[in-house]
Amino acid sequence: MIEQQNKEKPKNLKIVGVYEQSKNYGFVVPDNRKLSEDIFIPKEKTNGASDGQKVLAEITVQADHAMRKSPEGAILEVLGDANEPGIDILAVVRNYELPDAFTEKELRQAERVAKDVSEADRAGRMDLREVQMVTIDGEDAKDLDDAVSLSVENGVYELGVHIADVSNYVQEYSALDREALKRGTSVYLPDRVIPMLPKALSNGICSLNEGEDRLALSCLMQIDASGAVTDYRIVESVIRVNKRMTYTEVKEILENDDLYIEAFRSLVPMLKNMGELAKLLRENRKKRGSIDFDFPESKLVLDDAGCPVDIKPYERNAATKLIEEFMLLANETVAQHFYWLDIPFLYRSHESPEQEKIVKLAFMMRNMGFTIKTGKEEIHPKEIQKLLWQAEGSESEAVVSRLALRSMRQARYTSASLGHFGLASRYYCHFTSPIRRYPDLQIHRIIKQYLRGKLDEEKQTHYREILDAVAEQCCVTERRAVEAERECTKMKKAQYMEEHIGECYSGVVSGVNSFGIYVELDNTVEGLVSVYDLPGDFYRYEENAYRLVGERTGKTFSLGQRLTVEVKNASKITKYVDFTLA
Repeated sequence: MIEQQNKEKPKNLKIVGVYEQSKNYGFVVPDNRKLSEDIFIPKEKTNGASDGQKVLAEITVQADHAMRKSPEGAILEVLGDANEPGIDILAVVRNYELPDAFTEKELRQAERVAKDVSEADRAGRMDLREVQMVTIDGEDAKDLDDAVSLSVENGVYELGVHIADVSNYVQEYSALDREALKRGTSVYLPDRVIPMLPKALSNGICSLNEGEDRLALSCLMQIDASGAVTDYRIVESVIRVNKRMTYTEVKEILENDDLYIEAFRSLVPMLKNMGELAKLLRENRKKRGSIDFDFPESKLVLDDAGCPVDIKPYERNAATKLIEEFMLLANETVAQHFYWLDIPFLYRSHESPEQEKIVKLAFMMRNMGFTIKTGKEEIHPKEIQKLLWQAEGSESEAVVSRLALRSMRQARYTSASLGHFGLASRYYCHFTSPIRRYPDLQIHRIIKQYLRGKLDEEKQTHYREILDAVAEQCCVTERRAVEAERECTKMKKAQYMEEHIGECYSGVVSGVNSFGIYVELDNTVEGLVSVYDLPGDFYRYEENAYRLVGERTGKTFSLGQRLTVEVKNASKITKYVDFTLA
């Protein structure tokens, strides 16, 4: 299927931009500022576009610079007026060619399979409906694909991680499956979610909704007092979630808030035990060298018109960390189990950093007053962990975390288990989010066929033939989603700062180069102070030290330095924010 997609003829370049109309023709001015030429649109190919509208155009004839001719194209879709709510995000969606609509066939198929769990569905599954369990997610989450349960007996924890059995409803090579593979992942943008699966599945029968029977794959782990997994089972199950809980509610319970404890009295003993176990698991990860990047994240708050009105910090608290620990443990347990079975599987791999990048990181850290050991052999993740501990609580903490992260390779999907450097884990996979990630859905199929004794040689050969291509497709779609999310966030942050020009903020120097310094504000907005706006001196860039130095005064600007800046300019169109020193 994927090989067939790759053999298609190359498509004409598609461009998102603003249509400018003349009497007998028009031009599309690309949103992408790297494209320096406007696209000529003949009158018969305007598709009804009006002056000033945002459009999707296709280049049909390349530019002829010798004849001084612009590229020629046709308008494929009129997105809407440039200032209409949501059109700015839609433009990014089209620019990255994110599929945001399902066909009638796919929607009908989703509606057809999204039926209540029947007696036939439950047959042969472990019945866990009487086991006390909860989902723990954000307040606005609708696709709940993981639930957790915990009991303690004689000092032994039995942790259950129960994951929606999406593969029961999305059959391999069905229309739904082909579209899910094409999308690869759900995409989370400031004003919308582009789901991997139709809502009838993602928010309906596959979502582990409170009080409803649901099909699941459960990883049931026995964990001793030291935090080691001593035994486990991976089973097909039928579950019924007792309560849909939020991170806020669980956080307050773990912090002994009487109001919340009273409201969730029957669940409090289990949640308290979960808090203890999560802390134990987290300490064990730290001991082995697992790296925990804890730089500030934020969430944009938009009004009904799609305009950003606030940037709120996203706080990792005891509840979010609890779920992280349980999902990590389930992912590791499943990956290790299927690695030793020596059958085809899909892993989440994160290889060791390149030595050159670690040496560069060590140099930058020395200039910031931190140390990191480097040698001729591969660095151990513990060294990165120690670096983050040194920076913890300092003004430079967020910058150090980001620079350390940038020095590493990107995690990727592979058919071989290459280990996960960041987690200091020998075996790792993505098992816990099949509603929003295709790799998880793919391995669920393999797991179920193994559990049912149907993973014969023919099936194994089939998976060996497709898994490399599936892994590559999932890496491509993941990168596409990350880039689109980043661009939308950058655009909305710049739009937010348009309303705060002239105001002063505190921030930390997050980057230095020959044309200025980047400053990241406490609200996570990043902007540039141009070297021409640094007063009182001529500043020279010392590349080896990553700093600007005044030739006359000797004043320096370097990574991690805290400054107060004034917003000089901001542009939603260019997605840039400019500062001056306050």
